Amino acid sequence: MRENDARPRLILAICCLSIFIVPLDNTIVNVALPSIRRDLHASVSQLQWTIDAYTLVLASLLMVSGSMADRIGRAKVFCIGLALFSLGSLLCSVAWSPGALIGFRALQAIGGSMLNPVAMSIIRNTFAEPRARAQAIGIWGAVVGLSMALGPLAGGSLVDGISWRAIFWINVPVGVAAIVLTRRFITESRAPRPRRIDPLGQALVALGLATLVYAIIESKPAFGAIAAVALVALVVHERRHAEPLIDPRFFRSAPFSGASLIAILAFVALGGFLFLTNLFLQGARGLSPIETGVYTLPMAVTAFVAAPLSGRLVGARGARASLVIGAGALAIGCAMLTSVTATTATIWLLLAYFVFGVGFGFINPPITNTAVSGMPEEQAGVAAAVASTSRLVGISLGVAIVGAMSTHSGWWVLTACAAVAAVLGLLSTTPWALRTTQGASLSTIQPSPARR
Repeated sequence: MRENDARPRLILAICCLSIFIVPLDNTIVNVALPSIRRDLHASVSQLQWTIDAYTLVLASLLMVSGSMADRIGRAKVFCIGLALFSLGSLLCSVAWSPGALIGFRALQAIGGSMLNPVAMSIIRNTFAEPRARAQAIGIWGAVVGLSMALGPLAGGSLVDGISWRAIFWINVPVGVAAIVLTRRFITESRAPRPRRIDPLGQALVALGLATLVYAIIESKPAFGAIAAVALVALVVHERRHAEPLIDPRFFRSAPFSGASLIAILAFVALGGFLFLTNLFLQGARGLSPIETGVYTLPMAVTAFVAAPLSGRLVGARGARASLVIGAGALAIGCAMLTSVTATTATIWLLLAYFVFGVGFGFINPPITNTAVSGMPEEQAGVAAAVASTSRLVGISLGVAIVGAMSTHSGWWVLTACAAVAAVLGLLSTTPWALRTTQGASLSTIQPSPARR
């Protein structure tokens, strides 16, 4: 296949079409939360689970979905993911109770987990020439950013014009069209030596994440203890498994560990920001869903514009400047919102959203770059997957944390998270940190007796 013909571009378009709806769902639902609350008589904790059921399942299954696609076929798993995502969306649109909506959101996420990593695998397999592949991945990343930027405005328009149920309808025709195009144009491919699936490791990841978020949302400390036990058990198991889901020794790399923590903290800020902002604007300010989308548009547009600027800065000067600028702006934006009331001047709100958008736009691109640069080349794919998972974990925790406290306290917590991310951005990009990447290479570590 020549990479200057139409077929690779068509395959890229199919991947972009399908992946557009997954991050869109992360942001579009937030605008509909007040309407869902009124229509289904949902509590605040049920609204939190409406968001977190989606992000938690995505985070839990992201890596195993990629491994499964390498084993049984990428196009096949991609179609299964599209079908499950479309079915879950259709069921969400007819949900009759908060519990039903939460369950259907989880089904959506099972399908969604098969789209992001598998689309990336298909793109990498389609574009063999490095420059063409880089351009394709850049387009794919821009589509992801565009979908997140359009989420609030699209969601507000649909909720105001039709119903909150309409935000799920739009996924169905897109998913069906993508299935038809995938079966018609994308050739099946598999990894020459696929990694074995680690079911116990996968179960421990899901158990740890679910119990941690449950402990926060429902104020059940006992479940926090279960999450801690699951984490310890995961580390012990993964150290002895022949092909672990994620090898704990990767975290010897300070840039890799730092990028993972920065991703969690930055997306705690994003998840908390979207949750608090939409409830505040439609509650305390009494705005309509579409007005809420317009208010948050400065954040979305600024983030979209700032991202490529951050990418250029990373290419010219490394990740440190973008990480620190991004985290600093996130902290300032959140701090500006710590004292908002129903009568706060609109210009102040828009300025805070603008600053937050600058921060998010700058901090998101260097996260994966830092994680990948902090690992040997043969583990670059794992590093990128962990960075993506960390983002989703952050959104889940952000929604859980701010929903469990007062609005003003929530903004202060988000400010603190962003400030810590700025410090980590400095520490994880030092010469000392870069030297720690040598210890993360599995090729230089002798396997334990259990691995032989």
